[in-house]
Order: sequence, then C-alpha cells, then structure tokens
Amino acid sequence: MENPLTPEVLADPVQLTRALVDIESVSLNEKVIADCVEEVLRGVPHLTTHRHGNTVMARTDLGRSQRVVLAGHLDTVPLNNNFPSTMRGDLMYGCGTSDMKSGVAYALHLAATLPDPRYDVTYFFYEAEEIESRYNGLTLVGQAYPEWLEADFAVLLEPTYGIVEAGCQGTMRAVVTTTGERAHAARSWHGVNAIHAAGEVLRRLQTYEARRVTIEGCDFREGMNAVRIVGGVAGNVIPDHCEIEVNYRYAPDRDPAAAEEHLREVFAGFEVTVTDAAAGAAPGLDAAPAREFLAAVGAAPIGKLGWTDVARFAAMGIPALNFGPGDPNLAHHKDEHVEISKIRDGAATLHRWLAPA
Repeated sequence: MENPLTPEVLADPVQLTRALVDIESVSLNEKVIADCVEEVLRGVPHLTTHRHGNTVMARTDLGRSQRVVLAGHLDTVPLNNNFPSTMRGDLMYGCGTSDMKSGVAYALHLAATLPDPRYDVTYFFYEAEEIESRYNGLTLVGQAYPEWLEADFAVLLEPTYGIVEAGCQGTMRAVVTTTGERAHAARSWHGVNAIHAAGEVLRRLQTYEARRVTIEGCDFREGMNAVRIVGGVAGNVIPDHCEIEVNYRYAPDRDPAAAEEHLREVFAGFEVTVTDAAAGAAPGLDAAPAREFLAAVGAAPIGKLGWTDVARFAAMGIPALNFGPGDPNLAHHKDEHVEISKIRDGAATLHRWLAPA
C-alpha cells in the first residue's frame, strides 16, 4: 500500500483527517495505519520516534523547560456502513471522523510541520483505546517505557466540539444479584421469583437522584443505570437467580473506594459485586501550560462527562484535559461526522498555543 500521508496531505489537517479515516483501523487492526504514521514520523528530523506494538510515539528534545503531551488513539469502533469517508458540504462523514481521527490529524500535522514548538512535545498515536484497558496502547507503553509518559501537561485529542472538557468522570461496573427459589411455573407459590425481586433494584435506580458537583469551575453530573439484566432458567420454571449489571459514572472528587461505598449504600440488602472500576480525573487547570492553552482556546472549560485517558495522566500527577473538533454526541454513531470548520479552528488554536512567540 502506498502511504497516503504525503507532505501535501500532512500540511492540511482537513485532508489529513480524511486520509486517516480512509485507513480502516478497527480496534486490534491498527497495523496499517500505525505503519503509515511511523513512516511519516521517522522522516521528520526534529523528532525521535519509537514504536511499541501498534503505538507510535515521537518527541522533540529541544531543551525546553516544560514538556507537553498530545495524544490520540488510532483505533475506531467497528464499521457500520460508514467507510470510507464521504463529504456533504461542510461535513465529513465516516467511521472515526469525530472519535477521533480529526484529533489525531491535529497531532500528526503539528508533529510534521512544527519543528520548534515553545514546549518540548511528546506525541502519542496509540492503539486499542476503544476496548479493554489491557490492550490500550498507553497502558502498554506505561508498562514498557514509563519515561515516555513523563510530562508537565497533557492534551487528549478526544471529541469535545472545539471546547475544553477538563478532567473526566470515574466509572464503575457492578452486578447486583437477587435470589429466590425454583418452582414449577404452574405452582409458582411454592417458589420465590428472583426476577420479580429485581423490581426493587430497578425501582431504586429509577428514583436515584444523580449528584451534581462543581470542581474548579467545571460541572460534573453523576449517573447510575442498569445496562443489562440476566435471569431465567426455562419457560416453565420460576427463576432462583437474577443479575442486574449497573454502570455508575461518578464525579472525580470521589475515588473508586468512595464510589463503591456509595454503590453499596444504594443497594443495601442486595449482593453487590464490583467487576470493573477506573478512577476519574480532576480538571487540573492550574498548571501553567493549561492556563495558556485555555487562553488560546478563549472559552470557559466544562467537565468531561465520560472516562478518557486523561485519568491515566492524572494518576501520574500530570494535569490533563480533552480537546478535539468532533462532537462527542456523534461518537460511535452510524452517521458520525465532523465539521470542516471545527477542524480548521482547532488546528489554528493548537498552533497558536504551541508556536513560538
């Protein structure tokens, strides 16, 4: 395959977005796009480039007093009759246009065209963000080359519709179990229906009042929802077991232990098993690069409703935020698209922030 990421394409974030979208890269199938990105970056003289799996990383070493990270994931969710890209007026449609190849285009454009940024910059083009954390490229880099993640500030180029979404929510999944006693459905009074008992779990969820909290001027709204129910034995048997899977999104002023404690309070009297948890991240807007970035954007930040890899950097004591041209409400949709004007505006913002005075 001839590399479509030509110098002409790299010079234009819009063309670059489309070229990246037109390289299929569903999670665990990122080799081709990683090959193309690696080839480009190894030809840039002001960068030191390294590859780990299908994650490509590059960095400047200009002796600046501070280092920032620009990171974007190369993978997408599975295709849904939305590949390759198409154009309709000011809109570019296609899998990954919003989440997040338009953001990746920012980083790749700057890596190739900005030889003397005002900060030293580390660029990550990483694999497998859309699936389990054990495959995540930043997870794997952190295990093999933790020094590459060191920085004073990080920007995750997630879709934010051109505004800053600071920090992120924590997330927790748990299974709430109800039990009963089996019986023949014709003589149900001899048993106890575990699925019926799940009604109380659902009632508590339906009446749950989501907490709202403001942190560093950013509003976060929590949420707790049933996402799956499993139960039943056979068409003529009263079931003795039912599981309700619950997803809890919590504000970053709670840690996973506090989130679990609250979850167990909500479902007091039921068996609760936590199956997955990831801490959130506070906005971290006090770092000097963050303040300068906000000034370049020129709009007030909001809290990130969702989990992103900013939490990974926050856990290392590195302030981080989310910024990208895509609309987060379109992520993973069949009609996913990005506005051309948003790509151009965001690229100009990042250049204004990173270019030397």
